[in-house]
Amino acid sequence: MFFFEYEEEPLRDGHFRVETLYTGLSAGTELTFFKGTNPYLHSRWDAEFGLFREGEPSQYYPVNFLGYMEVARVTETRTPAVRAGKVLAMNYGHKSGHTANPVYEFFAPLPDDLDPILGIYVALMGPICANGLLHAAADLMGQNVHALGDGVRGRNVLVTGGGVVGLVTALFCKHLGAAEVAVADPTRARLDAARGLGLLAIDENEIEPSRFCKERWHASAHERGADVVFQCRAHSASLNEALRSLRPQGTVIDLAFYQGGANDLRLGEEFHHNGLSIRCAQISRVPRGLAHSWNIARLARETIELLQAQGARVREHIITDVIPFDDAPQFIADLAARKRHAIQAVLKIKD
Repeated sequence: MFFFEYEEEPLRDGHFRVETLYTGLSAGTELTFFKGTNPYLHSRWDAEFGLFREGEPSQYYPVNFLGYMEVARVTETRTPAVRAGKVLAMNYGHKSGHTANPVYEFFAPLPDDLDPILGIYVALMGPICANGLLHAAADLMGQNVHALGDGVRGRNVLVTGGGVVGLVTALFCKHLGAAEVAVADPTRARLDAARGLGLLAIDENEIEPSRFCKERWHASAHERGADVVFQCRAHSASLNEALRSLRPQGTVIDLAFYQGGANDLRLGEEFHHNGLSIRCAQISRVPRGLAHSWNIARLARETIELLQAQGARVREHIITDVIPFDDAPQFIADLAARKRHAIQAVLKIKD
């Protein structure tokens, strides 16, 4: 891992330039490139057919730009879309600055009263989690979705995996009126973070999430388990346990990014006998039929509302490491080697 430089062209009409304040590490995705497990390094995504083509890599080393959680200040502008000095949430990778075309690049102005470091979640990470809730709403309501919380309000929710995606998704559920929200994970730091966010914490070293859910949540002897599970850990065993934790005819909303097989998945057991569903929720697609009213800009606004209400808790319990930009290569290497643990690491470039 290394730093490189390139020269920006003079600013053209219709564009604006920013300096980066913070850039968040998405450890789950970025370590797949560091370790060489990302599917784009071994195959090519064929958008026309919706298939990966093996043996035709889409990306090669060096991978120059990683990251999608940037907060930046506008330093120069030649477009009425933004004014100089405004702080924006953007998605352009770990760079000290960037030149943007507002016609093609998404950006979200941050409210003046929001701690700017929280803006790392607004352009993509928060919308990823919010899109999971939108899929839960569509699963329950079809196209009659009126609010992001329609799929969790008043319901008992399990989140498997206490990383950033899991914790932010769980916090969304609590914020939007779920009856109870539990986070399952084996890692003490993540469980402590869940408790700090006001969530139930299931220590997988002590109890299976399925047992916890079936014992705690039941409407009758044969109607036990979580109403919906958000699966946020990239292991097939976790997906299988998510299915085991559901009530009959419940749904797993899957936000995980798997890179291997699924040897631990047992589709002939609870999935079959309880009539369960698995619904993939990825940021590139909102549920079919909802694109007319839901897009990344609306999901970003939902994220800002969450952060305005819960930002202090997010800052205290999810953002665990703020490190100088120059220390990033060694920090990522240490994460990959499991020499250190972080829930959310943020690279600080400017104050």
